[in-house]
Amino acid sequence: MSLNLPTAAPAPRAFLGVARSATGRFWRERLDLRGAQATLAITQRTGVPEILARVLAGRGVAIDEVEAWLDPTVRRLLPDPDTLTDMGACVARLADAVTKGEKVAVFGDYDVDGATSTALLVEVLRAGGLDPAFHIPDRIFEGYGPNIPAIEALAAAGATLLVTVDCGTMSFEPFARARELGLDVVVIDHHQAGETLPEVAALVNPNRIDDLSGLGHLCAVGLVFVVAVGLLRELELRGWWNTARPKPNLLADLDLVALGTVADVVPLLGLNRAYVTKGLIQLRKRERPGLTALMDASRLSGPPKAWHLGFLLGPRINAGGRIGDAALGTKLLLTSDPIEAAAIAAELDRLNTERQQVERAIVAQAEAEAEAALGRAGEGAVILSSGQGWHPGVVGLVAARLKEKFGRPAFAIAFTGESGAGSARSIPGVDVGRAVRAAVELGILVKGGGHAMAAGLTVAREKLGELRAHLEEVLAVSVEEARAVDETVIDGALSAAGATPDLVELIERAGPFGAGNPQPIFAFPAHRIVYAEPGNSDQVRVRLRGSDGTVLSGVAFRAANTPLGQALIAARGQQAHVAGMLELDSWQGRTQVNLRICDVALPEIG
Repeated sequence: MSLNLPTAAPAPRAFLGVARSATGRFWRERLDLRGAQATLAITQRTGVPEILARVLAGRGVAIDEVEAWLDPTVRRLLPDPDTLTDMGACVARLADAVTKGEKVAVFGDYDVDGATSTALLVEVLRAGGLDPAFHIPDRIFEGYGPNIPAIEALAAAGATLLVTVDCGTMSFEPFARARELGLDVVVIDHHQAGETLPEVAALVNPNRIDDLSGLGHLCAVGLVFVVAVGLLRELELRGWWNTARPKPNLLADLDLVALGTVADVVPLLGLNRAYVTKGLIQLRKRERPGLTALMDASRLSGPPKAWHLGFLLGPRINAGGRIGDAALGTKLLLTSDPIEAAAIAAELDRLNTERQQVERAIVAQAEAEAEAALGRAGEGAVILSSGQGWHPGVVGLVAARLKEKFGRPAFAIAFTGESGAGSARSIPGVDVGRAVRAAVELGILVKGGGHAMAAGLTVAREKLGELRAHLEEVLAVSVEEARAVDETVIDGALSAAGATPDLVELIERAGPFGAGNPQPIFAFPAHRIVYAEPGNSDQVRVRLRGSDGTVLSGVAFRAANTPLGQALIAARGQQAHVAGMLELDSWQGRTQVNLRICDVALPEIG
């Protein structure tokens, strides 16, 4: 008698035989047999070139979705605003403020999402005839979210309606004070919410428990755009728009929405993909003086791409909130004066350079502390580093660097006296926002909140050990499961000769790439590393030569002191399998292909 026992799925084969790369990763081909079949079907049914079909199939794009994926439109993907809980009350209260000429104050967060959200809402209210005030809190002196002194100041200045964007979901005490002062409050936010919400006129948040819109992947500025659509529609029903006061074209504001969406690292799926795709087109028109000046100050050459928003423009706007005037970014986005825009952009560029210097010094201290802790306690679930006098404005960036280096959730906390302000960054599959909220409920933290991938917190020094124990307890299992999958996923193999500008442009049709829609990684098998040297900012610059003599330039960012950078330098003159992402680099009218290297392995010889 035979038993029909379940059989385990066969283990995936190592791509190019790389079971362990220089970074310790297993190389896995993204497409399994079913994915290969989907690639063939997409090519045959749609006429899409095979390499692009591979990228689409690898991201789960069905045959009947290909056309819409390659041309995502906001009009088609935008939901009815009323699908969001409290949207009706939100737009009605905003429309009342517009038609009655009320004094509205917009309170935003100090990051890019907050700056773009504030700028977008202010522009829409201005188009309706209002002159709204806006306030961006100082990260150090006010902290995150609405605070009572700021609300009192806005009320004293005559505001009758307070609108918070990218914050406010859990601001109970400040909003209680707002009610005492006669201020109505509308919240437009996307942060995780608890079971109890503050008492306000409207709270629009797709991540509140009773919201069934399915829009929890939107960042705040994407949500503000949906609110703006609802507000313009409500004002149209009230007959507000006329030839003297025309209804604004919201599509012209998609440059703001794209910037906030990429910078906030939300999944580039569905409506978010449309926001970024169309927002990049708007950005290339260079119609907004602030963003035009910022692109010039960032020395951005060629048409802006999604990664430019996250790595060039976003950090400069953030620099104001981190170590300078928190309102600078919003002022830049709202100004119509090119001279003022150039001055603000130059200041943000200077602050960004200063921020990088501060960050490097603190990262060195934090890494040393983390390495010592791991050495004493072994493989912990989380990294928790803290320091007296660290600049609170860079702890989020420090946490991100620790997460990258150690491959686990990281918390960085800046103490001033006995109180510490910190930030957390996580790895896929580990929800740090929930862990932080639980710590607040347990009384371990003074306050805190955030997303699955990022969180902020305030903690007393005496509670630091208790916080560490709590994080280890609640995150250990999910961290272990997440870290068990340590692999580089390869979309295909190419040669240096095949990496042409036309190929990169073809692949980019599947973009924009980012969170939720990963940029394709290609392997270059058995290419000789003819050059590998450290460069500026801990880069390692590399040149690969294919078998036909074609040379491809590449760079490994922040890699000089990592296993990746050291392996690249050690492999000079040898053949290696190199993996990375292809990008176009435009400089002085010339366009060339560069490889952003993420992994390397020496081929087996036998």
